[in-house]
Amino acid sequence: MNAIETSRAVTPAQDAAGQLPSTGQLLVQGGDARIALNPATGANKYGCRPQPDANIAAFGSATSTSISEAAFFAANQLRNRVAQQFAAPEQACSPLSNRDAAGVYADEMHRIRHELIELCGLDNVHGPDIVFAASGTDSHLIAAQLAACAAESPPRMLIVDPAETGSGVPAALSGRHFSSRTALGDAVTQGAMIEKSAHAEVVAIPIRLADGTPRNGADIDADFERQAVAAAAAGQRVLLTMADVSKTGIIAPSVACAVALHQRFPDTLDVLVDACQFRIAPATLQAYLAQGFMVGVTGSKFITGPSFSGALFIPAPLSKKLRRISVAERLQVYSTRADWPLGWETAGHLEDVPNFGLLLRWEAALKELRAFRSVSNAVTTHFLHTFAAAIKQRLEHDPLFEALPVPELQRHPFADTPNWDNIQTVFPFLLLHPLSGRPVDSAQTAHIYRALQEDGDERVQLAQPVACGTRDGIAVSALRICASSRLVVEAMRRNGSNEQAVLARARHALDQVARLVRAL
Repeated sequence: MNAIETSRAVTPAQDAAGQLPSTGQLLVQGGDARIALNPATGANKYGCRPQPDANIAAFGSATSTSISEAAFFAANQLRNRVAQQFAAPEQACSPLSNRDAAGVYADEMHRIRHELIELCGLDNVHGPDIVFAASGTDSHLIAAQLAACAAESPPRMLIVDPAETGSGVPAALSGRHFSSRTALGDAVTQGAMIEKSAHAEVVAIPIRLADGTPRNGADIDADFERQAVAAAAAGQRVLLTMADVSKTGIIAPSVACAVALHQRFPDTLDVLVDACQFRIAPATLQAYLAQGFMVGVTGSKFITGPSFSGALFIPAPLSKKLRRISVAERLQVYSTRADWPLGWETAGHLEDVPNFGLLLRWEAALKELRAFRSVSNAVTTHFLHTFAAAIKQRLEHDPLFEALPVPELQRHPFADTPNWDNIQTVFPFLLLHPLSGRPVDSAQTAHIYRALQEDGDERVQLAQPVACGTRDGIAVSALRICASSRLVVEAMRRNGSNEQAVLARARHALDQVARLVRAL
């Protein structure tokens, strides 16, 4: 059942508990094909279930995390509150119309939008606008169509290597369907042009060398600059997508490079910060918006809400320009009216239907974000430093692991204020055969990744392997063990006495990886 069908299936004659699909069902509706569950396992392709899964050691937040008890409770409460609105006595004898369902959805998304703005320390009156999206990839699609609206020729989209951001991102930026199913449930041909979408040229710039080690940052910046200058000479608009951070924890191109190019080409170059990992502090988000950059985030990575939920922050000056134009005809199968802020021309031309799955996923994510915001920056910083030191030590002293280097996180020319988001929270590593020391290949690494999640009473969830070039002629991928907001909150319970338990669980997760490597 897709989002539109759900709205039509709701009837007020049903009791409050039975009006809508269950909370578990709604959490896997209103997204593309990636959100679907495997009937055999009850989990999605990333191993996450739509119910709490307390028996798994969750260290895979760079990909996804199963919903927590507290977040599921919050989503369930909202689902029941929505159902109660449909069960109003005065409506008990007449079918609920699409408009009724859409109105409830619009009110709730408006509330979610305002709460997200407040939790990020932003101004609800003069601050940015937020467009909600079914995933981070959907946010890229929306940003690209907005950036392309003024282009007279195909714009040039500059991104880092898709292996470091998302396999569907190049298609989304080029105006193509990136999945076989859209967020609103339409079956489409993956890779085909979206009807009436603006075609774009996508240029991907590598940020790691052929052996997986990081490229020199100055060389990466130079590549982005060359592409921006060439596009300007050809009369092309540019959308520069800067990763903060990438799948393996890299900022690229540098913030200084993005700021300089935006200032150099203020009328023809837009910047989208791909912060879909949401591993940025409020001060960093505010600084990006103050530069005039769009910022894409999700609630399902560092924040550990359920898969999938996206949001695109658009700074006020840019919003004033973009709200007057419509890209609705390009987004009809991806976006609904209430996903957009009030007063946007695009919103007025989109279908007025609810996506209750997206609503519940963001409600769950905000539950996690509220808990995280209750922990001070100093306490968060302390735990993340401690976690990073423990993981680095474990990876460095085990002959079965090789930590992939991650450059220090630098955001110059922003103020060098100490903040938790200057600390590495994604730790990529290769696996090595115990006797030969040769790297484990990508296929075997993927096998271990899946086996960890299926291993009886000691299941472990790490982030999905990332392709990292070749070693000794062998294609290799890096597993990733990650810190998350949920781990910060858990570690700080009982005045921080839980910290050692979290660290012990992380070390044990790596022990489980080592055990599977030895069994190859």
